[in-house]
Amino acid sequence: MRVDIWSDVVCPFCYIGKKRLEAAAKQAGMELEVHWHSFELDPEAPIRQEVSNSERLAQKYNRTIAEVEEMQRNIATMAKAEGIEFNWENANSGNTFNAHRVIHLAQSKGLGSEAKEAFFYSYMTQGMPIGERETIEDVASRIGLNPVEVDDLLDSDEYADFVKFDEEVAHDQLKVTGVPFFIFDQRVALAGAQPTDVFVQVLKQAAEDVSQAETQDAENSETEQQDAPICNDDVCDVPNE
Repeated sequence: MRVDIWSDVVCPFCYIGKKRLEAAAKQAGMELEVHWHSFELDPEAPIRQEVSNSERLAQKYNRTIAEVEEMQRNIATMAKAEGIEFNWENANSGNTFNAHRVIHLAQSKGLGSEAKEAFFYSYMTQGMPIGERETIEDVASRIGLNPVEVDDLLDSDEYADFVKFDEEVAHDQLKVTGVPFFIFDQRVALAGAQPTDVFVQVLKQAAEDVSQAETQDAENSETEQQDAPICNDDVCDVPNE
C-alpha cells in the first residue's frame, strides 16, 4: 500500500509516528510503499543553534526552562516506548533544508526510509548538529549514498524544487499545519503520531474496496483524532489528556 508522509527530521513525533506505522504494518501483515515528503518546521532556522533547544524554545515561546524541559522529558518517555532513545539534552537543532534534499536523493535510489531513519537517529539519539554539512554527509555515507553525488548536491540547488513543491502541496492543497501527516492509498488522511492500533485500523480500512460513504467515515474518524501528538512551527508537545 502507498503511504505518503509529510515530516521533518527534527520532529520527535514524526520519528514516533514512523515507528508506530511500521509496527502497525507488521501487525496487519501489510507491505508499505512509503513516499517521504518535506515539511520544514522552521525554514528560517540557522545552520546551527548557538543555544540549547530548551533555551531556544523557552525564549521563542515565552515558556520557562522548567516547562520546556518537562515537555521534553514527556516526549522522551513516549519515544522510549517505541524503542527510540530521545537524548533531548544533547539535541542540536538547525536548518533542515539540506537534509530534506538528501532524503529526496536517497528516495530516488529506493533509500528514502533508510535516509529518514538515519537523520532521525543522528539528531534525536546521537545529538549531531542536524543542519551542518558534516552531519549530512555522515548520514548520507551511512546509508550508502555516493559521497561525490552528495557533495555535488550540497554545492548546487539540486532537489530544492522537490522540497518546495512538497511544502506547497502541504500548505496550499492539504492545509497541513503540523506533522507527521499521513495519506493512505491517496484517499485516507491521518494527522499526528497516532497509537499503533489506530494505524492498524486505517491500514485495513484503506486496503478495502470501500464505498464513498465509508471513505467519508474514515475522514470523520481522522478528525476525531486531532489531539494526537504533532509538531507545529518547531514546537512539539504532548497533548493534555
